[in-house]
Amino acid sequence: MTVNNVTLEAVAVAKDGFPKTGLPEIALCGRSNVGKSSLINYMVNRKSLARTSQSPGKTRTINFYNIENELYFVDLPGYGYSKASKAESAKWGKMVEGYLKNRPELKAVILLLDIRREPSADDRMMLEFIRHYNLSLIIAATKADKITRSKIPAQIKAIIESLGLGNETPVVPFSVLNKQGREELWGAVGRAARANEK
Repeated sequence: MTVNNVTLEAVAVAKDGFPKTGLPEIALCGRSNVGKSSLINYMVNRKSLARTSQSPGKTRTINFYNIENELYFVDLPGYGYSKASKAESAKWGKMVEGYLKNRPELKAVILLLDIRREPSADDRMMLEFIRHYNLSLIIAATKADKITRSKIPAQIKAIIESLGLGNETPVVPFSVLNKQGREELWGAVGRAARANEK
């Protein structure tokens, strides 16, 4: 997809702050510091639209990025931040589940996983949320530049087997540094956004 116009249109913590345009939405979720902001910036050809940080736990709101007035990327707060209090974690769960449960515009969720690591308990919890609400799933296996290309297929296979994914779930190796996965991910996003169109 060619992106010329993209804006951070809404920053919200509850339904009353969500956009009311009816455009399809693709949510992005993953553990803190897995690379959501970097992925968003690379996907829309911007350097600092979504703010990146070396410190995990930076995103504490639900951020809606309007892309070409065609769809939204919805950046959900990262999970698994070790320094988060129980109260913060509970607030995160309520916010994210409220969005996933009650958003008819939501067409798919991109779950970001570090390609080098076994999916965590928090990753599996997020996957259960997605499955419970019968949402379409796309996996972005980030930080693919951290391993050799020859090891990527085995790591992708390990993720698929570990999470019990079927053939219907795209699993895209992704790296901003190696400029890898952008077109494949846009393809999966486009198919999801057009699903169920009348």
